[in-house]
Amino acid sequence: MAIPYLYTEYGEFLRRAFPFKVQKISVNAGFTCPNRDGTKGWGGCTYCNNQTFNPAYCRTEKTVAEQLEEGRRFFGRKYPEMKYLAYFQAYTNTYGEVDDVVRRYEEALAVPDVVGLVIGTRPDCMPQPLLDYLAELNRRVFVMVEYGIESADDATLARINRGHTWGETEEAVGRTAEAGIPVGGHVILGLPGEGHEDLMRQAVRISGLPLTALKIHQLQLIRGTRMAREYAERPEDFHLYGVDEYIDLAIDYVERLRKDLYLERFVSQSPKSLLIAPDWGLKNHEFTARLRLRMAERGACQGRLAER
Repeated sequence: MAIPYLYTEYGEFLRRAFPFKVQKISVNAGFTCPNRDGTKGWGGCTYCNNQTFNPAYCRTEKTVAEQLEEGRRFFGRKYPEMKYLAYFQAYTNTYGEVDDVVRRYEEALAVPDVVGLVIGTRPDCMPQPLLDYLAELNRRVFVMVEYGIESADDATLARINRGHTWGETEEAVGRTAEAGIPVGGHVILGLPGEGHEDLMRQAVRISGLPLTALKIHQLQLIRGTRMAREYAERPEDFHLYGVDEYIDLAIDYVERLRKDLYLERFVSQSPKSLLIAPDWGLKNHEFTARLRLRMAERGACQGRLAER
């Protein structure tokens, strides 16, 4: 028996936004971050290794157009009618001189069959002139801005070297939504120092933001990161969830989110060569199937415990 979606699925958002199927193609446009280049700090976020989510074709020696063309060839063999969203994913894709940032977006939109942009960035890196440009662009093509929120707790944000505050998240998300641009968010469940009750309070705060969509990921310890070294030195500071425990945590979280918030994903899947823990041995779609089954078993649904 097919298990129904008991949450508001991101695919439905895309079906409403487009009369055809769309696929994201990741782009590494060569940006950096203010907590890497010394503007706010050095070394980047303690958990971050961009190799975990960049496809092989995302290399900065290739232009934005070349990366997109390679992605189009890959997907086009199986789906010749597919259209594409250029997903500026690596690092902070609004960080730099505005004219240079805009040039890279326009290069992406000039590639055939690219019908919009998804722009990953930080809450402290959205200058008003760039937001004004994106608001105008959004009247012509699809644009979504995706903010790395990660946590709603300032102590956690400082501990993981994010270099921004929850207040900056509230301000950036609100300003972007007021400009008429769909806003995505990204959070990590299981960061050191954040227990179950902390995360339930976080869900309520996230739900209060004018977000369109949300990505939820489990904490993963990745080789070569500062957090991996911290774990080796003080493993007692970390709680690494087993898969069934995390599924119940994610369901508890989702029940506190408002019903109209589109949920794009619940887990991240890093290359085994880089992953230290937790290694559940599940693909994303296998995890989602287990989560949906568990929601049905529990009688759970998105928004059941949301504040009204």
